Amino acid sequence: MRLVFAGTPETALPSLRALIDSPRHEVVAVVTRPDAQSGRGRKVHPSPVAELAEEAGIEVLRPAKAGDPEFLDRLRALEPDCCPVVAYGALLPQSALDIPRQGWINLHFSILPAWRGAAPVQHSILHGDEIGGATTFQIVKELDAGPVYGVVTEEIRPDDTSGSLLERLSVSGAGLLAATLDGVEDGTLEARPQPAEGVTIAPKITVVDARIDWSKPAMHVDRRIRACSPAPGAWSEFRGQRVKLGPVRMVPGERLPEGEIAASKARVLVGTATDAVELGEVQPQGKRLMGAVEWARGVRPESKEIFK
Repeated sequence: MRLVFAGTPETALPSLRALIDSPRHEVVAVVTRPDAQSGRGRKVHPSPVAELAEEAGIEVLRPAKAGDPEFLDRLRALEPDCCPVVAYGALLPQSALDIPRQGWINLHFSILPAWRGAAPVQHSILHGDEIGGATTFQIVKELDAGPVYGVVTEEIRPDDTSGSLLERLSVSGAGLLAATLDGVEDGTLEARPQPAEGVTIAPKITVVDARIDWSKPAMHVDRRIRACSPAPGAWSEFRGQRVKLGPVRMVPGERLPEGEIAASKARVLVGTATDAVELGEVQPQGKRLMGAVEWARGVRPESKEIFK
């Protein structure tokens, strides 16, 4: 099939590579978000998908909106049979959905109908799911509600962050997407409607959502930090400034008042509603990432001083 691939971040790269390498399909163009500022210097950079496509000599389309007339005209001219999508990051209007003969097929990082929306991996960790996965489905107007072609599953490990789980799912999901397109092309795969039961929503997790509430149990604190790592980054406030916190270790039997910091030469503990947690990596506002013991050695928390 002639494919126009839509995607933006690094998460989409395994799928794009798999389709470029496929002997059964031809990626004639990619659609990605416009170049954006990134890094400390806030310089404008192309998306990871754009960079890979340009390296492979594939045309790159960067519409400000997927409904732009110029973009739709170019998409029609490319005559795609199908448009696979992985983390594109923008809504597709019906005028775009109608163009490819086989529609738009999305790789979504949850087991649908669970966790429809922008942050499925983060919410699966935040809510303590034991199994995650990825699903290929036909895009329809309603959010992540189209009929399903296939699913892969992945155990969620106790120490998984959203970054580590998404990395594994992006690889296994790439295989699923390639196999889905093969089945669509040869007519052996049929999409099945999603069940009406079990629908959950996974809205984007904001910086406000990523603030740690030390009045919650240690398990809740642990899950929130892992769900927000690496982005947007879990944080708390110390002496009026934000401090980003990496994954922690729960310490059964150690108790401290909620938010209270207890630092020694070997470790830094913080109290929760249940057991204390041991901090791992810490990034003070405007500074580099460092170990918690190094951070505490520099700031010297006073007795009974707390994170807020």
